[in-house]
Amino acid sequence: MRKLKSIFDFYLDASIHVALAVIAMAGVTFHLFGTFSDIDLLGFIFFSVIVCYNFIKYGVEAYKYLIVSNAYHKTIQIFSFLSFGFALYFFFQLSVEIWWGTIVLGLLSALYAVPLLPRAKNLRNLAGLKIYIVAFVWAGFTVLFPVLDAQMPLDWDFWINFSQRFLLVLILILPFEIRDLQWDDKSLRTLPQVLGVRNTKKLGIGMTVVFFLLTFLKDTIHPMEIGLRLALASVLVWVLVSDEKMQKRYFVSFWVEAIPIFWFFLFWMAEHYF
Repeated sequence: MRKLKSIFDFYLDASIHVALAVIAMAGVTFHLFGTFSDIDLLGFIFFSVIVCYNFIKYGVEAYKYLIVSNAYHKTIQIFSFLSFGFALYFFFQLSVEIWWGTIVLGLLSALYAVPLLPRAKNLRNLAGLKIYIVAFVWAGFTVLFPVLDAQMPLDWDFWINFSQRFLLVLILILPFEIRDLQWDDKSLRTLPQVLGVRNTKKLGIGMTVVFFLLTFLKDTIHPMEIGLRLALASVLVWVLVSDEKMQKRYFVSFWVEAIPIFWFFLFWMAEHYF
């Protein structure tokens, strides 16, 4: 039992779970636009998310990412370097447009953790900016890249989907910010610090409503999209009103991050059985 728990903790701590959540979102985009999943793109997204998240979590300063004394973190570091190798392999199978998109989003991710100048703050420490950077990068990886990979135009429906994905990631981040309220530095100016927990939850519910209603502005709506977005919105609202569960160890780090996987599973079920 202890061995299984260790494996599960490594699965979470090494960012494998969050990487699956991100490629699940990309999978939803393939369903929404009626295109085929590209194994090279999904492989690149999966391994690059592992590298990016582990760098942010364990290497806020570059030398800390290279010089690790803790054995557990050393294992995660080795896993991250292997993932970087796989990410590079898949990266070179992709189009030039995705290369440029990766450079832009990669720079944003790097600046999130590492300051550009020695005395400057990183983007993570600029008050209130953290969640918008993360949401933009996730939307880029999970909406922009699949559309570029399929050589589709960046039309009205693309921008609606991009906006919805941006909102979805913002909403998913809120439970983490509420959970970490007691540990976050006051200078971060997170939404719970600025608005309070109750108002942050109200804002999250409001964004969930907007996320759902934006669907009706699309020119082409997937046959199952309204019902599946409504199901997702219901789960998001339930999470936001869950007070005691928010503080449990695995509720946010596993169950909340599993919501995109659950959403993709609903799309897959709808495509194959309805």
